[in-house]
Amino acid sequence: MGKPTGFKEYDRKLPGKDAVADRKKTYNEFVHAYSDNELNKQAARCMNCGIPFCHSGCPLGNVIPEFNDAVYDGRWEDAYRILTSTNNFPEFTGRICPAPCESACVLGINRPPVTIEEIEKHIIEIAFKRDFVKPRPAHLKTGRRVAIVGSGPAGLAAAAQLIKVGHDVTVYERDDKPGGLLRYGIPDFKLEKWVIDRRIKVLQAEGVLFRCNAEVGKNVPVTELEAYDAVVLAGGSTIPRDLNIPGRELNGVHFAMELLKQQNKRVGSSPFTERDIIASKKNVLVIGGGDTGSDCVGTSNRQGAKSVTQFELMPQPPKERTAAMPWPTYPMLLKTTTSHEEGCDREWGIGTKAFIGDGQGNLKGVSIVDLEWERDPLGRPVKFKEIAGSERELPCELVLLAMGFLYPQHDGLLYQLGVKLDGRGNVEALEGDYQTSVSRVFVAGDMRRGQSLVVWAISEGRECARKVDEYLMGYSELESKDEMVDLADHKVFY
Repeated sequence: MGKPTGFKEYDRKLPGKDAVADRKKTYNEFVHAYSDNELNKQAARCMNCGIPFCHSGCPLGNVIPEFNDAVYDGRWEDAYRILTSTNNFPEFTGRICPAPCESACVLGINRPPVTIEEIEKHIIEIAFKRDFVKPRPAHLKTGRRVAIVGSGPAGLAAAAQLIKVGHDVTVYERDDKPGGLLRYGIPDFKLEKWVIDRRIKVLQAEGVLFRCNAEVGKNVPVTELEAYDAVVLAGGSTIPRDLNIPGRELNGVHFAMELLKQQNKRVGSSPFTERDIIASKKNVLVIGGGDTGSDCVGTSNRQGAKSVTQFELMPQPPKERTAAMPWPTYPMLLKTTTSHEEGCDREWGIGTKAFIGDGQGNLKGVSIVDLEWERDPLGRPVKFKEIAGSERELPCELVLLAMGFLYPQHDGLLYQLGVKLDGRGNVEALEGDYQTSVSRVFVAGDMRRGQSLVVWAISEGRECARKVDEYLMGYSELESKDEMVDLADHKVFY
């Protein structure tokens, strides 16, 4: 424990940010770094609890009190080693994770929780500056070859783990650069792409081979995978949920990812052939209240939208925990993101009835209605009905559908492999096993569990890699998440 009275003496404090007017002019990250003194104070707030629930709150099982203690003492190499023992890419999670660990922080029962995510980000950035992050190629090679399809967080995590134990790893990516969702689904103002490129260089130096513009099942035959001893499917959940109402075919109605991917390619100077989707001087409506919708808000504002409105079908979430979301579960609370701070009208309990055209095939507005939700005894919304007389029209020229993703793309790779799908359309494989119905083929991340968080994708990639290693070698030297947490709990981590 860094400082026994730290949680009493210091308040939770987040780093400063650029002014809204300034950050809307660029696509750069805008969150500042802590001063050395402030970072020390924030680490001192960790109580090193007897039962650290933050371990279970984190899908990776990060050993959080230990790295907080190292930060407080200024033992940066120890902090880096502890953090990366469970998390291959803290530079990603430290920027874009919703921090379920903080929701499980014991201090959070009656005070603001420890700033775990920011401390994590600072550890890895300090590690890069001090040259602690170096390629570490395996000393002994196994002679086994593994193909990974998809270079998002799950695929990258699996590659990082498998290359470490001496397997030859080739990652297939259908886009022009590796990174998957990290590169083309998350705006640069949340995750600048040099952060991804920096990590890719480390993986390449360790021996991972990346093949881009290579879509297996399309321009790369599935039969090419037969040359590998094992295959990991990590293509993500890519089929978006649609809104099939009158007017869906109008020009100006798009899936959120069409806008986000296109803008990321502009920023990264990558070519694209699709028709431009630009929010400039338009009334923009974002349908969907999650992180993807928030990213559309921030991108639309940077493109110069006339106005930005965000609709959510569900009622407005509470600001504090209710009986339906007790500590240490992850609470579904009202979340105001930095993109919302930049300008957005938010409305909850809204149903979209139709898209309205101008008679020439272009969108000019939407027909909407207010919804009334019935709740269960714990206050959770269960079903809704339209409020009579609340129908109205809203002018807009661009609608972005950000209502989540259904399942992975079935055409091509999955159908040609013949893997079994579950009832939701994801690739079927048990958690903790990751083996599909096809011999030698494993699956990890959103392609298996459905749309989820980057931190869950990294966790699945790591755990899947251990199962692949066991399959290839009969045993594995890669630790499981549970083993790492157990070591930390018994204070023999060092």
